[in-house]
Amino acid sequence: MAGTAERRTARMLPNAVFAPVRSLTAFEETVERLGTAIKLGLLTPGSRLPAERELCARLGIARSTLRQALTALSQSGHVFATRGRGGGTFVSDPQPPTDPPSPEMLALWRETCDQRLAVELGVAVLAAERAERADLDALDELAATLEGALEDFAAYRQADVRLHVGLAESTRSTQLVRAMTETQGAMTDLIAYIAHPPQVLSSSNTQHRRLLAAVRERDGMRAAQIMTEHLQGTEHILAGLLPGG
Repeated sequence: MAGTAERRTARMLPNAVFAPVRSLTAFEETVERLGTAIKLGLLTPGSRLPAERELCARLGIARSTLRQALTALSQSGHVFATRGRGGGTFVSDPQPPTDPPSPEMLALWRETCDQRLAVELGVAVLAAERAERADLDALDELAATLEGALEDFAAYRQADVRLHVGLAESTRSTQLVRAMTETQGAMTDLIAYIAHPPQVLSSSNTQHRRLLAAVRERDGMRAAQIMTEHLQGTEHILAGLLPGG
């Protein structure tokens, strides 16, 4: 019976829910796709998700990527897994309680992300040209601090802000430092409304490491590409987990 219900649920869902995801942000986009489907009621509370093999085939992702996304959604309280006969991954009922953002914030959250993208891409390119070794050594230390703060979001966020502002400082542009500080403040207000599973934070810091490596190698184009992936990953997480988003 459970298998029949699972197949019926899969047939009823719009193709967009389980359409193939892009490889560059596969983890974050999978969180968004499933989180959004839960928020919209396409995956109803108490329902069981299709089997991992089927989800991987429909999303076009590796099983390890799917399991990372399901772990993140489980840690945020959106799904839970059971073992044994009749087991699987189920949508939580009820969903985790949250205080929804204001209508104004919901209307403008993508614009906030757009503004951040414009600022941080410029910072990535210029940092690759101008950052000095001492700057990069300090930023690497912050990335190490982030790695040890995956279970403490307040500490993680503080170091995260310092890393992004520090990257702006390495450009020697006071205007960019000011713009980075403002956009980080806006993002802090926004992401305060979502859960922060360690799986998501670890993925984000992996991107930090890749970004700093590109900056150290003076590869501005690669730094901009990695920064784009990093910011799009955050946007996917917001789209999937932001209450009412």
